Amino acid sequence: MSETTEQQGTEQNAGAAQAQLDGLFAFKVGMSAVFEEGVRIPVTVLKYEPMVVSQVKNAGSDGYEAIQVAFKADRASQTNAATREALKKAGFENGAKFRRELRLKKADGLTVGAKIDLNSLKKGDVVKVTGASRGRGFQGPVRRWNFNGGPASHGSGFHRKPGSVGNRTWPGRVMPGKRMAGQWGNESVTVRNLKIVDVIPEENVLLVRGSVPGARNSLVRLTKV
Repeated sequence: MSETTEQQGTEQNAGAAQAQLDGLFAFKVGMSAVFEEGVRIPVTVLKYEPMVVSQVKNAGSDGYEAIQVAFKADRASQTNAATREALKKAGFENGAKFRRELRLKKADGLTVGAKIDLNSLKKGDVVKVTGASRGRGFQGPVRRWNFNGGPASHGSGFHRKPGSVGNRTWPGRVMPGKRMAGQWGNESVTVRNLKIVDVIPEENVLLVRGSVPGARNSLVRLTKV
C-alpha cells in the first residue's frame, strides 16, 4: 500500500470517529454581548474541551443506554493505575481530569475512542443548561430567604434573627421545609430554553443567550430541548 493511500485511509478513519450527540459539556468563561442587526444580545461564553467516548453503556449489561465521555488529560501522578488502564483505549495515557455521563435513547454506532464533534450543537438550537449554582456558604435567614428582620434601633435585640419557628402543643415540632439558616447555593440548577447564538469551532467556543448557572470555570451540561 502506498503512503498516499495509507494517509487517505487514516483521514477517513479520523472523520468516521467524529460523533454527534444531543448534548455537550463545557466550561463557563463569563458574560459578554454580541450585536445582531443593531440589537445587543447578552451571551454567556462557554469553552468546549474536546471530549472522547471512554465507555459505552447499554441496556443489556448496564440497564440503561448512555456513554461516558472523558476530557482534559491528567497527570500520571494524580491518576491510579486502574483508571489509567481504563482510559488508554480512549487515548488518555495518564488518565483524564473529567469523566461525565450522557444518557442516550440509543448508543448504537458509538465506540470507545470516538471524538465528540463540537457541531453537535448548532447556531439556533434551543438547549437546557445544568450546572452547580455559586456556593455562598452558611447564611442566616435574612440573606438566604430575604426575611425583613427586626427594628434596627431603640434597644431592639431582634435584628437579623429568624423569630419563632415552633408550633402549639400539637404538632409540637418544627415542620419540614421551614425556612431557616443554612447552606445557600452549591446545588444543581437547570435553566431551560436558552438559544445558541453562535458556535466558533476554531476557538472551541459556544455563545449562549442569557445567563447560565455556576461560577467562572465551572462545568455545565448543555442538552438539546
